[in-house]
Amino acid sequence: MALDLLSAALVLAGCFFFGAGTVGILRFPDLNNRLHALVKADNLGLGLVLAGLALQGSLAVAAKLVLIWLLALLAASTSSFLLADRPPRTAEGGEGPDGHVGTGGPGSAAEVDDRAET
Repeated sequence: MALDLLSAALVLAGCFFFGAGTVGILRFPDLNNRLHALVKADNLGLGLVLAGLALQGSLAVAAKLVLIWLLALLAASTSSFLLADRPPRTAEGGEGPDGHVGTGGPGSAAEVDDRAET
């Protein structure tokens, strides 16, 4: 009985963090703030939901859920980095502030290539 209540509390707490991440996407003004809110809240929410579910299963099920959570952490951090590293779009055809199209931010491979050419 107590294990069921703890499991339900963890799942509900995880759902709260999923909701908070969704509100962050809608309320924050720019891409970096939105990514931060989404990734932090969703990773914590997923961890809490999977912890609640792991309490209901065997040790093998819990190990699989931890593996799923670790893979989701890796995917979220990688995709957030790739999205945050791209240049901002402008109304003049999608060029970044430096006039290049499709280059990354400071320290990116494209910037290093530009410095090597000069």
